[in-house]
Amino acid sequence: MLVQVFEDGWTMNLLQPFRMLNLRQRRVFLACFLGWTLDAFDYFLLTYCLDSVGATFHLSLKVVAEALFWTLAMRPVGAVLYGSMAERFGRRPTLMVNIACFSVFELASAFAPVWPVFLLFRALYGVAMGGEWGVGAALAMETLPMEARGFFSGLLQEGYVTGNLIAAAVAGLFGLFVAHVHPQGFAGSWRMLFVIGSLPALLVFSLLSRVEESPAWESGRQRRLQRRAQPRESLLARARRGTSLGVRFGGSFLFLTLLMFAFNSLSHGTQDLYAAFLLHDQRMSLPLVSAVAMVGTLGALVGGLVCGTLSERLGRRRTIVVAALLSIPMIPLWAWSHTAVVLAVGGFLMQFMVQGAWGVIPVHLTELAPPAVRAVFPGVAYQLGNLLASRNGVFQAALAARLYQGRLAPVMAWTVLVVGLLVAVVTWLGPEAKGADLSTVELAA
Repeated sequence: MLVQVFEDGWTMNLLQPFRMLNLRQRRVFLACFLGWTLDAFDYFLLTYCLDSVGATFHLSLKVVAEALFWTLAMRPVGAVLYGSMAERFGRRPTLMVNIACFSVFELASAFAPVWPVFLLFRALYGVAMGGEWGVGAALAMETLPMEARGFFSGLLQEGYVTGNLIAAAVAGLFGLFVAHVHPQGFAGSWRMLFVIGSLPALLVFSLLSRVEESPAWESGRQRRLQRRAQPRESLLARARRGTSLGVRFGGSFLFLTLLMFAFNSLSHGTQDLYAAFLLHDQRMSLPLVSAVAMVGTLGALVGGLVCGTLSERLGRRRTIVVAALLSIPMIPLWAWSHTAVVLAVGGFLMQFMVQGAWGVIPVHLTELAPPAVRAVFPGVAYQLGNLLASRNGVFQAALAARLYQGRLAPVMAWTVLVVGLLVAVVTWLGPEAKGADLSTVELAA
């Protein structure tokens, strides 16, 4: 047995949820997990070579951070585009198209001749990145058994930090290789990282070709075909129904967008410039930065699994609130330590809490989403919140340059304090739909 959680006589083996799955469900989950992992892997590769990209195009860290902003800012476009495709054409084929697109734009980034072209490819990559989470979460949550949703929600979300972990490992190994081959450094080496980043998507694409469609979407498609034989409702009736749905769910959508703004601010505020913090503030080498970052991502992976599982017992909101508040006491170890070992411990604990709270999000948002727009509603709310937080890296870098002579530690510490409290308060004031029925989808006629 890996881990057991004991509370009031309740016990849950973290291996047990896997035993609940049949072969079909395992393939679906693996494909969705790997898709999100590789999406994040491609995104985080840039965070480990911001300095190299800046050296190639003769730009400052603040300017290069705009590439992170445009990637994040374009994700809502992808959530709407691919989410709408998933509602109409199915989760599986949409996810295949989505993965093919972000792989192509990642590869194109490696061959950008000038900065504006690089920025364009990162924006287009952001569109593709924005579609993966909502479609993948819908396919996974509609396929997996209800009693294990919390565990698999945590594991699915940690595909994001697994991608970060792989990016850290690849960047560190590549840094060692470049240091061996080019002791004086090689400014264009980052291009090969983007080539490497585009290749694993072929594996996920192949796996998805053997995955079955969501049973909930298939049942919804059959009902839609049956309705086509019936008299169509008038345009006025459809308009009234659409207005009614908008009034009913508009408030929930705005709330979830605010919640996702807080969550994305916390996640990106603790991740996007952390490698730059270790390089600049702590004067670490890239391989050592990679090692410290990998320890932090291991904490994130464990935190997502533990908190996702606990949410089945404690509830979605309570688990998120506890994890978000516990991130605050981790600030001194995470931002103010001076040795690699202590910083790694701080990174492990910080990411355990931050990504532990995040581990509840896939199931929490999917359960709150209306059945008719389950692939669009959570994804768009997530990515709009992400859009509101998309200048986080640029803002942190600018604030550090203006107030702290370029030191990032004070800015990151304030970010966790303020945003951790915001996540806890907004979550506690919001709704919860733990155990909602995800077995049906209402497709438009």
